[in-house]
Amino acid sequence: MTTFIELLLGGLAIGSVYALIALGFVVIFKATEVVNFAHASLLLAGGYVTAVLHDDIGFWPALGVGIAGAAVVGSAVEFFVMRRYRGSDHSVLAIVTIGVDILITTELTRQMGTEVLSLGDPWGDGVVTVGGVTLAETRIAAFVTAGLLITLFLLAFRYTSWGVSMRAAAENPQTAALMGIRLGRVSLSAWAVAGALAAVAALFLTVFPTPGLERATSFAALKAFPAAILGGLDSTTGALVGGLIVGVTESLATGYQSDMSFLGRGIGDLAPYLVMLVVLLIRPAGLFGTKELARV
Repeated sequence: MTTFIELLLGGLAIGSVYALIALGFVVIFKATEVVNFAHASLLLAGGYVTAVLHDDIGFWPALGVGIAGAAVVGSAVEFFVMRRYRGSDHSVLAIVTIGVDILITTELTRQMGTEVLSLGDPWGDGVVTVGGVTLAETRIAAFVTAGLLITLFLLAFRYTSWGVSMRAAAENPQTAALMGIRLGRVSLSAWAVAGALAAVAALFLTVFPTPGLERATSFAALKAFPAAILGGLDSTTGALVGGLIVGVTESLATGYQSDMSFLGRGIGDLAPYLVMLVVLLIRPAGLFGTKELARV
């Protein structure tokens, strides 16, 4: 029972980080109706800036610069690349983001080389033990931080003028533009917010018990993609729920992998995608996604 509780809590913690990444997918999709496959490179960029600067200026200032840097990279991608293709088919724009991801990730990988970079976090390898259940301090910090950020985002999305503009643009871009909402600004802010959230996620994906920031860190964005899909690409609530489902599924599948040896090795990495497929077979739009209506 203790093992199950540890795996469950660990899954909720890492799932909250996946929710941050999935929220980035959702924000950009709601603003532009484009699936952003360059999200992994934004995550890697934020983590790299933090790793490079933390020795010189300290962890917290470096983290702030890393978050700002990822937001700037996201904004630059939207302004200099995506905006030039405005009006193109959404599938074309999605392919463009793949090219952007390859360019940014390749350059960052070249800069990092084969090194595994530390982000200099203050938690180290500390653990907390309560009632026989042991959990890393980094997991607790991840859950609390992600919870606060997601709550702030949802409040801003609902009650601020930015959130109203975002929701209006997602509902009907043409009508929103006629009402005076600048769709370019909405899209730019969406990419900036997605980049900032990805930078925070990069921190908690590279701290204990993982060794640090490396090329493979960007693959975590691929695990968050099923979270966004099964929750619903146009649902902020779905991103949260989807992230938690993916995190718990991965944690339990990995923890009990030895008991499921008949399924082969690496079932923990595959489990989130299997859950996504099952959900999509039942609800093609995702758990909270909006169903497309067609008038015949």
